[in-house]
Amino acid sequence: MKLWLLRHGEAEPRARTDAERNLTEQGRLDVRAIAVHLRNQPLQTILVSPYQRAQQTAEIVRQELGFSGAFETVPWATPDSDLREAMLYLDRRTEQHLLLVTHQPFVGTLGGWLVHGQRDESLPMATSSLAELEGEALAAGLMRLVSLRHAR
Repeated sequence: MKLWLLRHGEAEPRARTDAERNLTEQGRLDVRAIAVHLRNQPLQTILVSPYQRAQQTAEIVRQELGFSGAFETVPWATPDSDLREAMLYLDRRTEQHLLLVTHQPFVGTLGGWLVHGQRDESLPMATSSLAELEGEALAAGLMRLVSLRHAR
């Protein structure tokens, strides 16, 4: 199984609410640049946070890849999401190739949990960072970090 974790691109510093922050032009450029690393990958589903900047990031990836597979907004993929809720949801997925577009600190914590088996050893995910994890199962400490790429 492969799981790609993508942190949204750079977002404007303020909006009416945190959930409504949009990507900056630089953020859009960075997402396009990092999407190149997903080309020719057998993605089956894109899971994405409901927040605007993550939705915009996922849409750019979808366009750049010409992706026509499943695209699902998941309410648990926000900055302060509960790791247990995410793991329960991900455990029920049957796909073997998933992309999750989400936020810090959640994305770093989730990646660290899957690779190291503990919450306090998170992955360093800057905006537009893409982590590729691979393993037999989505479980604590059972995934291997294949690559970690940063847009800049």
